[in-house]
Amino acid sequence: MTRFAAILCLCLAALPLAAEERRLPASRAEISLSFAPVVRETAPAVVNIYARRVVADRVSPFSNDPFFSDLFRNFGRAQPRVQNSLGSGVIVSRDGLVVSNYHVVGQATDIRVVLADRREFDAEVLLSDEESDLAILRLRGAEDLPALDLRNSDTVEVGDLVLAIGNPFGIGQTVSSGIVSGLARSGLSIGGGRGYFIQTDAAINPGNSGGALVDMQGRLVGINTAILSRSGGSNGIGFAIPANLVSRFVDQAREGRARFQRPWAGISGQAVDAGLAEGFGLDVPQGVVLTGLHPESPFAKAGLRRGDVVIELGGAPVNTPQEMLFRLSAEGVGGEIGLRYLRDGRGFEARLALIAPPETPPRDPVTIAGRSVLAGLSVVNLNPAVAQEAGLPADAAGVLVTDPGDVARRVGLRAGDVLVQINDREIRTTRDVAAAARAGGRGWYVEYLRDGRRGALRFRV
Repeated sequence: MTRFAAILCLCLAALPLAAEERRLPASRAEISLSFAPVVRETAPAVVNIYARRVVADRVSPFSNDPFFSDLFRNFGRAQPRVQNSLGSGVIVSRDGLVVSNYHVVGQATDIRVVLADRREFDAEVLLSDEESDLAILRLRGAEDLPALDLRNSDTVEVGDLVLAIGNPFGIGQTVSSGIVSGLARSGLSIGGGRGYFIQTDAAINPGNSGGALVDMQGRLVGINTAILSRSGGSNGIGFAIPANLVSRFVDQAREGRARFQRPWAGISGQAVDAGLAEGFGLDVPQGVVLTGLHPESPFAKAGLRRGDVVIELGGAPVNTPQEMLFRLSAEGVGGEIGLRYLRDGRGFEARLALIAPPETPPRDPVTIAGRSVLAGLSVVNLNPAVAQEAGLPADAAGVLVTDPGDVARRVGLRAGDVLVQINDREIRTTRDVAAAARAGGRGWYVEYLRDGRRGALRFRV
């Protein structure tokens, strides 16, 4: 069964400096002979990251019995356990800003970074985002470090030569070469299916996450993050987060943001396939048809409506909803962006305001405590910001489950479900959830929405 292997990597051993003057290759002929000049320029800016986090594991009272241990795995007391992870990062500024993956450093309590020259620094996370799988670190006390320039990833073309630097399987620094195999890869089971990636056939194996994908001018093209593999090893299908999104993360980290802020889209859409293209009178499938708009969204304010086909955003063609969201994220909040769309076979242009998603109504987070059967259930009120983070329709309303807790999880409730009803109480706000938990009872009925479909749970305690 196909699975996506997230790649935790240990990057970079110390590299000896060549006696001769270092320079980038001056011609394709030189490139065909050796990648060494590019490697010498780029490798010192890739670092090892050692992260430590504390996780709580439940210890079952039946841990010695294989049957009851599985049956009662969610019972027992939680015991803290230290979990260590190895990964890599890329220095992107001489004063010590480092880019890595969220899955390498997310929720870490202690981070140590080792440079190629064996200098060591403590690091702190300035900005992180699980959906994008990116994090920005600052090395404490660092200055005058080697750093990579970021390439405009919109200029990358299929067929461009690239190098991937990493430490696969912990065997030591390894550089692999390949080409850009594909662009605008989306719909993958990474980042909740909302990611947007550069694809490469440069060998990427477990041990490469957070490492650099560089071009023949030594510029950062992307951050290696995942592979598509049956075995967990490289099949020549690797994915990197484009440098343009990395650049926006660096900007927001410098602005002092602790949480990545995306412009509000406020839309739902689907790619135009061959069938839809025929219905729209298009010669070839292109663009994204809008299937829903929040009435206060920037798209609605710009005059667009359901059924319009967006074909270009910020001067770049868009063909999937994920690509549209990437284009917005890479622009950041503030200012405007141009777009082109089709309506009734005619082309139109508009300007889209890049604004933050509204936090109205307030999230008002609630976690059920005490002896309630719903103890541990965490919920927030849905608003445009929460809906965008969760990948829900633009007009989603109600109460979102962020953590179902042990009991609710066992009976089938999941994070991301939208609560509709608990027993005889209609759920409109998080306060309704708290009131339902206080009312208690032995028989429980929970109604919810999941992936646009209504479901229900019945159980007794």
